[in-house]
Amino acid sequence: METDAHTEELELVIITGMSGAGKSVAMQSFEDMGYYCIDNLPPELLQTFLDLMLASADKKSKIAAVIDTRGGGLFDALLDALDSVNRMDNVTTRILFLEADDETLVSRYKESRRSHPLAGGRQPLAGIQKERGLLSDIKGRAKSIYNTSEMKPKELRDRIIQEFSAGEGENFTLNFISFGFKHAMPIDADVVFDVRFLPNPYYIEAMRPQTGLDREVYEYVLKWDDTQTLISKLTDLFKFLIPQYKNEGKSQVVIAFGCTGGQHRSVTLAEYFGSLFKDEYTTYVTHQHIEKRKG
Repeated sequence: METDAHTEELELVIITGMSGAGKSVAMQSFEDMGYYCIDNLPPELLQTFLDLMLASADKKSKIAAVIDTRGGGLFDALLDALDSVNRMDNVTTRILFLEADDETLVSRYKESRRSHPLAGGRQPLAGIQKERGLLSDIKGRAKSIYNTSEMKPKELRDRIIQEFSAGEGENFTLNFISFGFKHAMPIDADVVFDVRFLPNPYYIEAMRPQTGLDREVYEYVLKWDDTQTLISKLTDLFKFLIPQYKNEGKSQVVIAFGCTGGQHRSVTLAEYFGSLFKDEYTTYVTHQHIEKRKG
């Protein structure tokens, strides 16, 4: 394949290995690092898929593809597909192989009550042993081989991020959301704070059409003793809570503030804390209902 000399290099990670060894956790980890992920890709379509990615206007520089024995006979084409990809310009390929001992894999299948894809209705161990034979050649090509027998999902995730993030910094985002209770609560919030007890600028005619993005409203909400007490207590809480979420392996934390209409008080608090933590974390502020005003 001929490529333009200025084409951005594409990084491809092939995730493969034993069924039950943690490929789903691995794929989620790569998604959290900003990789474009595709699951159960037939090997014969690998080069075609990469050609499309390189030609796309919305180019992806990092791709992770799970290719495993669920494809049955299609998996046999993986080695030839990798040889073909290795001849492509501007594509670098790495293989992450996940394995675990037989006892651990059998235990995981019993816990999940799922059948091994190669067991053919027999006991999981029969499928596991067959799969090891099928994977022996691709395992020999892998430079990253993780035995997950003693790993918890968080430990696997941490190891993947440590090896594959390549010094790109923290893969953790902090999201502050404002919303109005009379509209709808955000379904993706980790923590929700009701700030309807604070003085409401809505009842001041000049401020009614404004929002917490306006300086007058922002300063009005913040000037009260109750607001300052709340900010002091929440700052202490967040400085404790956010690192705990991060250490637990969460890729993001969503903290929501709600007031009646989602226009004044909640917007002010979301803006305040977004500004407070922006130098420490990758931080985003979203106002879900700021435009839902009465005419």
